[in-house]
Amino acid sequence: MLHGAISESDMTSMAPSSPRSPKRPVLYYVQSPSRDSHDGDKSSSMQTTPAYASPMESPSHLSYGRHSRSSSASRVSGGGYGWKGRSKSKGWPQSKCDDVIEEEGDYDPYGNGVSRRWLCQVLIWASGFVSAFCVFCFIIWGASRPFKPQITVKSLTVHNFYFGEGSDMTGVPTKMLTVSCSVKMNVYNSATFFGIHVSSVPVNLMYSELTVATGELKRYFQPRKSHRTVSVNLEGTKVPLYGAGAGLAASEDNGGAPMTLVFEVRSIGNVVGKLVKPGHRRRVACSLAIDSRSNKAIKFKEDSCTYL
Repeated sequence: MLHGAISESDMTSMAPSSPRSPKRPVLYYVQSPSRDSHDGDKSSSMQTTPAYASPMESPSHLSYGRHSRSSSASRVSGGGYGWKGRSKSKGWPQSKCDDVIEEEGDYDPYGNGVSRRWLCQVLIWASGFVSAFCVFCFIIWGASRPFKPQITVKSLTVHNFYFGEGSDMTGVPTKMLTVSCSVKMNVYNSATFFGIHVSSVPVNLMYSELTVATGELKRYFQPRKSHRTVSVNLEGTKVPLYGAGAGLAASEDNGGAPMTLVFEVRSIGNVVGKLVKPGHRRRVACSLAIDSRSNKAIKFKEDSCTYL
Protein backbone atom coordinates (compact mmCIF):
# COMPACT_ATOMS: atom_id res chain seq x y z
CA MET A 1 0.00 0.00 0.00
CA LEU A 2 1.41 3.38 -0.96
CA HIS A 3 2.39 5.87 1.70
CA GLY A 4 0.24 8.92 1.96
CA ALA A 5 -2.31 7.38 -0.43
CA ILE A 6 -6.00 7.96 0.01
CA SER A 7 -8.47 5.10 -0.07
CA GLU A 8 -11.26 4.80 -2.54
CA SER A 9 -13.83 5.36 0.22
CA ASP A 10 -12.08 8.52 1.17
CA MET A 11 -12.02 9.59 -2.48
CA THR A 12 -15.72 8.86 -2.73
CA SER A 13 -16.41 10.84 0.40
CA MET A 14 -14.30 13.67 -0.87
CA ALA A 15 -16.29 13.90 -4.12
CA PRO A 16 -18.40 17.03 -4.05
CA SER A 17 -22.15 16.70 -3.97
CA SER A 18 -22.61 19.59 -6.27
CA PRO A 19 -21.08 20.04 -9.73
CA ARG A 20 -17.58 21.50 -9.80
CA SER A 21 -17.06 24.98 -11.03
CA PRO A 22 -15.13 25.15 -14.33
CA LYS A 23 -12.66 27.48 -12.71
CA ARG A 24 -11.83 25.11 -9.77
CA PRO A 25 -8.44 23.33 -10.17
CA VAL A 26 -8.49 19.59 -10.75
CA LEU A 27 -6.12 17.34 -8.84
CA TYR A 28 -3.95 14.79 -10.58
CA TYR A 29 -1.31 12.42 -9.17
CA VAL A 30 2.29 11.80 -10.10
CA GLN A 31 4.00 8.55 -9.03
CA SER A 32 7.73 8.85 -8.30
CA PRO A 33 10.26 6.37 -6.86
CA SER A 34 10.70 6.54 -3.11
CA ARG A 35 14.00 7.84 -1.81
CA ASP A 36 13.82 5.70 1.41
CA SER A 37 13.87 2.22 -0.25
CA HIS A 38 17.17 0.25 0.15
CA ASP A 39 16.29 -3.16 -1.37
CA GLY A 40 16.06 -1.97 -4.93
CA ASP A 41 12.28 -2.29 -4.95
CA LYS A 42 10.67 0.47 -6.75
CA SER A 43 8.19 2.14 -4.54
CA SER A 44 6.41 5.23 -5.28
CA SER A 45 4.57 7.78 -3.32
CA MET A 46 1.69 9.82 -4.56
CA GLN A 47 2.26 13.51 -4.59
CA THR A 48 -0.51 15.92 -5.17
CA THR A 49 0.01 18.65 -7.67
CA PRO A 50 -2.58 21.17 -8.76
CA ALA A 51 -4.06 20.44 -12.17
CA TYR A 52 -5.35 22.88 -14.62
CA ALA A 53 -8.48 22.94 -16.63
CA SER A 54 -6.65 23.40 -19.91
CA PRO A 55 -3.09 23.03 -21.20
CA MET A 56 -2.92 26.75 -21.64
CA GLU A 57 -3.01 27.24 -17.86
CA SER A 58 -0.19 24.77 -17.12
CA PRO A 59 3.06 26.21 -15.71
CA SER A 60 5.09 24.92 -18.60
CA HIS A 61 2.89 26.68 -21.11
CA LEU A 62 2.88 29.89 -19.08
CA SER A 63 6.63 29.86 -18.88
CA TYR A 64 6.84 29.14 -22.59
CA GLY A 65 4.45 32.00 -23.33
CA ARG A 66 6.46 34.38 -21.24
CA HIS A 67 9.63 33.19 -22.89
CA SER A 68 8.17 33.56 -26.39
CA ARG A 69 6.93 37.06 -25.65
CA SER A 70 10.26 38.08 -24.21
CA SER A 71 12.10 36.53 -27.15
CA SER A 72 9.78 38.32 -29.61
CA ALA A 73 10.42 41.60 -27.87
CA SER A 74 14.14 40.94 -27.95
CA ARG A 75 13.91 40.20 -31.69
CA VAL A 76 12.16 43.50 -32.34
CA SER A 77 14.66 45.43 -30.25
CA GLY A 78 17.60 43.57 -31.76
CA GLY A 79 16.72 44.31 -35.40
CA GLY A 80 15.10 40.95 -36.26
CA TYR A 81 18.30 38.84 -36.08
CA GLY A 82 17.83 37.21 -32.68
CA TRP A 83 17.09 38.23 -29.15
CA LYS A 84 18.62 41.25 -27.51
CA GLY A 85 21.47 39.52 -25.76
CA ARG A 86 22.61 37.78 -28.92
CA SER A 87 22.50 40.89 -31.05
CA LYS A 88 24.76 42.70 -28.58
CA SER A 89 27.26 39.89 -28.14
CA LYS A 90 27.54 38.11 -31.50
CA GLY A 91 25.27 39.88 -33.98
CA TRP A 92 25.81 43.06 -35.97
CA PRO A 93 25.85 46.43 -34.24
CA GLN A 94 22.51 48.09 -33.68
CA SER A 95 23.18 50.87 -36.22
CA LYS A 96 24.11 48.44 -39.01
CA CYS A 97 20.98 46.39 -38.38
CA ASP A 98 18.83 49.51 -38.60
CA ASP A 99 20.52 50.49 -41.88
CA VAL A 100 19.85 47.09 -43.37
CA ILE A 101 16.22 47.25 -42.34
CA GLU A 102 15.82 50.71 -43.86
CA GLU A 103 17.42 49.60 -47.13
CA GLU A 104 15.20 46.54 -47.29
CA GLY A 105 12.16 48.70 -46.60
CA ASP A 106 12.99 51.08 -49.43
CA TYR A 107 13.39 48.29 -51.95
CA ASP A 108 10.10 47.63 -53.68
CA PRO A 109 10.35 45.64 -56.91
CA TYR A 110 6.67 46.09 -57.63
CA GLY A 111 6.61 49.83 -56.92
CA ASN A 112 9.15 50.56 -59.64
CA GLY A 113 7.12 48.66 -62.19
CA VAL A 114 3.93 50.50 -61.24
CA SER A 115 5.63 53.91 -61.46
CA ARG A 116 7.14 53.10 -64.86
CA ARG A 117 3.80 51.87 -66.17
CA TRP A 118 2.10 55.01 -64.92
CA LEU A 119 4.80 57.19 -66.52
CA CYS A 120 4.44 55.36 -69.84
CA GLN A 121 0.68 55.84 -69.78
CA VAL A 122 1.06 59.55 -69.08
CA LEU A 123 3.53 59.93 -71.94
CA ILE A 124 1.24 58.04 -74.31
CA TRP A 125 -1.75 60.18 -73.40
CA ALA A 126 0.27 63.40 -73.64
CA SER A 127 1.72 62.50 -77.04
CA GLY A 128 -1.73 61.50 -78.29
CA PHE A 129 -3.24 64.79 -77.11
CA VAL A 130 -0.45 66.83 -78.70
CA SER A 131 -0.79 64.92 -81.96
CA ALA A 132 -4.56 65.37 -82.05
CA PHE A 133 -4.23 69.08 -81.28
CA CYS A 134 -1.62 69.52 -84.02
CA VAL A 135 -3.89 67.77 -86.52
CA PHE A 136 -6.78 70.00 -85.45
CA CYS A 137 -4.67 73.16 -85.86
CA PHE A 138 -3.47 71.98 -89.26
CA ILE A 139 -7.07 71.40 -90.40
CA ILE A 140 -8.10 74.86 -89.18
CA TRP A 141 -5.11 76.43 -90.92
CA GLY A 142 -5.95 74.65 -94.18
CA ALA A 143 -9.59 75.71 -93.91
CA SER A 144 -8.61 79.37 -93.40
CA ARG A 145 -6.20 79.57 -96.34
CA PRO A 146 -8.80 80.24 -99.08
CA PHE A 147 -10.13 83.36 -97.31
CA LYS A 148 -7.90 86.05 -98.80
CA PRO A 149 -8.74 89.72 -98.26
CA GLN A 150 -10.03 91.45 -101.35
CA ILE A 151 -8.45 94.84 -102.17
CA THR A 152 -9.98 97.41 -104.51
CA VAL A 153 -8.26 100.75 -105.20
CA LYS A 154 -10.95 103.39 -105.65
CA SER A 155 -9.27 106.72 -106.38
CA LEU A 156 -6.24 108.95 -106.02
CA THR A 157 -6.56 112.62 -105.22
CA VAL A 158 -3.68 115.03 -105.91
CA HIS A 159 -3.33 117.81 -103.37
CA ASN A 160 -0.04 119.26 -104.55
CA PHE A 161 2.10 118.64 -107.61
CA TYR A 162 5.02 121.00 -108.19
CA PHE A 163 7.75 120.56 -110.79
CA GLY A 164 10.74 122.91 -110.97
CA GLU A 165 14.46 123.52 -110.86
CA GLY A 166 16.60 122.74 -107.83
CA SER A 167 19.71 120.97 -106.54
CA ASP A 168 20.21 117.77 -104.58
CA MET A 169 22.02 117.33 -101.27
CA THR A 170 25.43 117.45 -102.91
CA GLY A 171 24.61 120.69 -104.76
CA VAL A 172 24.11 119.15 -108.20
CA PRO A 173 21.44 121.12 -110.16
CA THR A 174 18.52 118.99 -111.38
CA LYS A 175 14.76 118.92 -111.79
CA MET A 176 12.88 118.66 -108.47
CA LEU A 177 9.36 117.29 -107.85
CA THR A 178 7.10 117.79 -104.85
CA VAL A 179 3.95 115.63 -104.61
CA SER A 180 1.17 115.36 -102.04
CA CYS A 181 -1.80 113.05 -102.66
CA SER A 182 -4.08 110.48 -100.99
CA VAL A 183 -5.25 107.04 -102.08
CA LYS A 184 -8.56 105.46 -101.14
CA MET A 185 -9.11 101.70 -101.23
CA ASN A 186 -11.71 99.22 -100.08
CA VAL A 187 -10.75 96.13 -98.04
CA TYR A 188 -13.14 93.20 -97.76
CA ASN A 189 -12.58 90.41 -95.24
CA SER A 190 -14.18 87.32 -96.76
CA ALA A 191 -13.41 85.03 -93.80
CA THR A 192 -16.53 83.60 -92.19
CA PHE A 193 -15.17 82.66 -88.75
CA PHE A 194 -12.23 84.96 -87.90
CA GLY A 195 -11.15 88.59 -88.13
CA ILE A 196 -7.93 89.90 -89.63
CA HIS A 197 -5.24 92.46 -88.84
CA VAL A 198 -4.55 94.55 -91.94
CA SER A 199 -1.36 96.49 -92.66
CA SER A 200 0.86 97.30 -95.64
CA VAL A 201 4.40 97.92 -96.73
CA PRO A 202 5.12 101.48 -97.88
CA VAL A 203 2.76 102.62 -100.63
CA ASN A 204 4.93 104.12 -103.36
CA LEU A 205 4.08 106.46 -106.22
CA MET A 206 6.74 105.95 -108.87
CA TYR A 207 7.83 107.75 -112.01
CA SER A 208 10.31 106.01 -114.31
CA GLU A 209 11.56 103.69 -111.52
CA LEU A 210 11.95 106.62 -109.14
CA THR A 211 9.84 106.86 -105.99
CA VAL A 212 8.40 110.39 -105.92
CA ALA A 213 5.96 109.94 -103.01
CA THR A 214 5.47 107.32 -100.27
CA GLY A 215 3.06 106.49 -97.46
CA GLU A 216 1.96 103.57 -95.28
CA LEU A 217 -1.32 102.02 -94.20
CA LYS A 218 -1.63 101.94 -90.41
CA ARG A 219 -2.44 98.57 -88.96
CA TYR A 220 -6.03 97.98 -87.91
CA PHE A 221 -8.38 95.09 -87.10
CA GLN A 222 -11.25 94.17 -89.38
CA PRO A 223 -14.05 91.80 -88.30
CA ARG A 224 -15.19 88.81 -90.33
CA LYS A 225 -17.38 89.32 -93.41
CA SER A 226 -16.96 93.11 -93.39
CA HIS A 227 -16.02 95.95 -95.76
CA ARG A 228 -13.87 98.94 -94.87
CA THR A 229 -12.64 101.94 -96.84
CA VAL A 230 -9.20 103.17 -95.84
CA SER A 231 -7.12 106.15 -96.95
CA VAL A 232 -3.35 106.47 -97.26
CA ASN A 233 -1.54 109.80 -97.57
CA LEU A 234 1.50 109.95 -99.87
CA GLU A 235 4.16 112.62 -99.53
CA GLY A 236 7.26 113.48 -101.54
CA THR A 237 9.21 116.70 -101.05
CA LYS A 238 11.85 117.98 -103.50
CA VAL A 239 12.62 114.63 -105.00
CA PRO A 240 15.54 114.92 -107.48
CA LEU A 241 14.70 113.51 -110.91
CA TYR A 242 18.11 113.89 -112.58
CA GLY A 243 17.83 112.58 -116.15
CA ALA A 244 14.12 111.78 -115.91
CA GLY A 245 13.19 115.43 -115.48
CA ALA A 246 13.16 116.16 -119.23
CA GLY A 247 10.67 113.39 -119.91
CA LEU A 248 8.39 114.59 -117.10
CA ALA A 249 8.28 118.12 -118.56
CA ALA A 250 7.35 116.73 -121.99
CA SER A 251 4.60 114.51 -120.58
CA GLU A 252 3.09 117.48 -118.72
CA ASP A 253 2.53 119.18 -122.06
CA ASN A 254 0.89 116.01 -123.45
CA GLY A 255 -1.86 115.78 -120.82
CA GLY A 256 -0.24 114.23 -117.74
CA ALA A 257 2.80 112.53 -116.23
CA PRO A 258 2.59 108.73 -116.31
CA MET A 259 2.85 107.30 -112.78
CA THR A 260 2.55 103.89 -111.18
CA LEU A 261 1.09 103.17 -107.77
CA VAL A 262 2.71 100.10 -106.16
CA PHE A 263 2.08 98.63 -102.72
CA GLU A 264 1.40 95.39 -100.86
CA VAL A 265 -1.37 94.69 -98.32
CA ARG A 266 -0.80 92.14 -95.58
CA SER A 267 -3.40 90.43 -93.44
CA ILE A 268 -3.02 88.11 -90.43
CA GLY A 269 -5.90 86.24 -88.82
CA ASN A 270 -6.03 84.89 -85.27
CA VAL A 271 -8.04 81.67 -85.50
CA VAL A 272 -6.85 79.68 -82.43
CA GLY A 273 -5.23 82.41 -80.38
CA LYS A 274 -1.66 82.85 -81.53
CA LEU A 275 -1.20 79.20 -82.52
CA VAL A 276 -3.01 79.33 -85.87
CA LYS A 277 -2.37 82.63 -87.68
CA PRO A 278 -3.09 82.39 -91.41
CA GLY A 279 -1.45 85.21 -93.33
CA HIS A 280 -2.00 86.57 -96.84
CA ARG A 281 -0.34 89.13 -99.07
CA ARG A 282 -1.90 91.00 -101.95
CA ARG A 283 0.37 92.95 -104.27
CA VAL A 284 -1.31 95.83 -106.08
CA ALA A 285 -0.04 97.85 -109.05
CA CYS A 286 -2.09 100.64 -110.69
CA SER A 287 -1.23 102.84 -113.67
CA LEU A 288 -2.36 106.49 -113.84
CA ALA A 289 -1.52 109.87 -115.33
CA ILE A 290 -1.27 112.92 -113.09
CA ASP A 291 -2.10 116.35 -114.50
CA SER A 292 -0.76 119.11 -112.32
CA ARG A 293 -3.36 121.51 -113.69
CA SER A 294 -6.33 119.38 -112.53
CA ASN A 295 -7.38 118.93 -108.93
CA LYS A 296 -9.98 116.26 -109.63
CA ALA A 297 -9.71 112.79 -108.10
CA ILE A 298 -8.45 110.14 -110.47
CA LYS A 299 -10.87 107.19 -110.63
CA PHE A 300 -9.43 103.76 -111.24
CA LYS A 301 -11.12 101.37 -113.59
CA GLU A 302 -11.11 97.60 -113.18
CA ASP A 303 -8.41 97.13 -115.78
CA SER A 304 -6.24 99.93 -114.34
CA CYS A 305 -4.96 97.80 -111.45
CA THR A 306 -3.55 94.32 -111.11
CA TYR A 307 -3.97 92.31 -107.90
CA LEU A 308 -1.58 89.48 -107.23
